[in-house]
Amino acid sequence: MTVKVTERDDSHMSHEGVAAGIRIWDVHQQDMLVGMFHSETDAHSYKAELEKQEQGRTTQAS
Repeated sequence: MTVKVTERDDSHMSHEGVAAGIRIWDVHQQDMLVGMFHSETDAHSYKAELEKQEQGRTTQAS
């Protein structure tokens, strides 16, 4: 499974959000957007939780 955290670039944000200095971190799982966070720490925590769940499913399947 591939889980990635990326900071959303300004071209994918509203003009108001850019002007307000809002930052958004996207979490993608297998190239699908599965979460959006205003905190990079929260985004990485969610990524870790997704990876932990996937490991649990893999272990159960073995």
